Amino acid sequence: MTGPDSDQPGVPDPARAAGIVSRSVAAVIDLCVVGVLLGMMYVGLLLALLAVRPGAFQLPAMDLVFSGAVVFGAAVTYLAACWSVSGCTAGAVVMGLQVVGRGGSRLKPHIALLRGVGYVVFPIGLAWVAVDPRRRSLQDIVLGTRVVYARR
Repeated sequence: MTGPDSDQPGVPDPARAAGIVSRSVAAVIDLCVVGVLLGMMYVGLLLALLAVRPGAFQLPAMDLVFSGAVVFGAAVTYLAACWSVSGCTAGAVVMGLQVVGRGGSRLKPHIALLRGVGYVVFPIGLAWVAVDPRRRSLQDIVLGTRVVYARR
């Protein structure tokens, strides 16, 4: 039996499925984390260039394709790594959420990677949570994942 009082570990309960507000706040927090990571990568690049060529140092000119690829790669890597290791990103921890696979299991790395790509390429899929009776995003429906409130 699954329900709010169910003691079965790892079994997602539809009543515990996270809604649009908590998931959106978690997504904004994760966006900020990725922004900070990108800023740290840029500062690291500047320091490396300064160390290699201190006399001829100039700020690097990044083109749109390269910058877009770095942002895409950093965001997907962050999301996929967090989801496959613990099921939680920084935003999910703050909001008390966890991503689980079928049967409440931890996501396999390839599913986490596909989910990360899905969220970075098509973030509006999260809005489906507001209309789906089981509170699933389009990415959740396609990949069989769920976002639930973590146990206390």
